Amino acid sequence: MAQVTVTIDGKSYRMACDEGQEEHLVSLAQRFDRYITHLKDSFGEIGDHRLAVMAGIMVMDELSELQKRMRTMEGEVATLRKTRDDALNQSGKNDAAVTGTLNDLAARMESLAGKLAGKP
Repeated sequence: MAQVTVTIDGKSYRMACDEGQEEHLVSLAQRFDRYITHLKDSFGEIGDHRLAVMAGIMVMDELSELQKRMRTMEGEVATLRKTRDDALNQSGKNDAAVTGTLNDLAARMESLAGKLAGKP
């Protein structure tokens, strides 16, 4: 288990994380610190706990909005997949129809060629 020290609101916190996740944890802490800094700039010194709660709620609001967007996009992807599948199915039917028509046309041409050559 790896250990990193992150700084949030000027305070250092030693944290454990999986090996290889150190940079990710530091990045997350830096993003959270930006929420805290934004709130402090907006509301002043209102207490560490209140700042942490407000920042947590902001993060959860952002997460909620992203989840809504993701559900919308998943619906759009499902619609696009169905449209693609329908188009592929129709394309297969069209290919079969064209192939059948070409086969019929080839047979008629062979028949006409035979008649022109004097073969019954």
